[in-house]
Amino acid sequence: MAALVHLVRHAEVDNPDDLVCGSLAGFDLSPNGLEQARRVGRYLGPRPVVAIWSSPVQRALRTAEEIANRSTVPVRVHADLGPWSLTDRWKGHPWNTISERFPGELESYLDDPTSLSFSPEQLRDVADRVAGVARELDASHPHGDVVIVTHRDVVQAGRLLLTGASLSSLHDEPPATGAVVTLRPGATWIEETVWGPTDTPRFGERSDLRVVTAGSPGDGPTSA
Repeated sequence: MAALVHLVRHAEVDNPDDLVCGSLAGFDLSPNGLEQARRVGRYLGPRPVVAIWSSPVQRALRTAEEIANRSTVPVRVHADLGPWSLTDRWKGHPWNTISERFPGELESYLDDPTSLSFSPEQLRDVADRVAGVARELDASHPHGDVVIVTHRDVVQAGRLLLTGASLSSLHDEPPATGAVVTLRPGATWIEETVWGPTDTPRFGERSDLRVVTAGSPGDGPTSA
């Protein structure tokens, strides 16, 4: 099995109108997001990274490319790492208009994201696809670390399913932009650390990194 699997939420997006991005093209990283991505690369630099996989969406790919710049590992794309298709239902609309344009939907997402009749994809399906990618990469890369770059709810759903936590915890301590959720694969996957770009740049240098055991629960709406 892989030494560690790092689930990375893409860095901050250049999105001044606060639109729901979904799978829309044309949303690159902001200047701050670019620096966040570079800090992720520096943070993971000491690790023996053998694979970097990304969502096909531009903001995730750009983040993955900055991480890859710290190594000789190429970025590869996996369709199953794309955004939750729920956000494509709302894409192109400002977040602050969703409640008006889609009455009750945002409220239902925030109240119980595990059961959304209007969503083209259920949360469990999101969790299954990203966890499936993580398990596949764990099995195919036994001698190093794997980096997976994707979107907020996708990272969160995957981490919850892999560590045996409830998907109803989706909105509890979700990863911030550029955050790295580090998992140790095994019979039960263990969440070891959660790091963000405002923390120290090198892996393992900080003694007070939050350590989470399997089954422990992981910002409001997001452009993901």
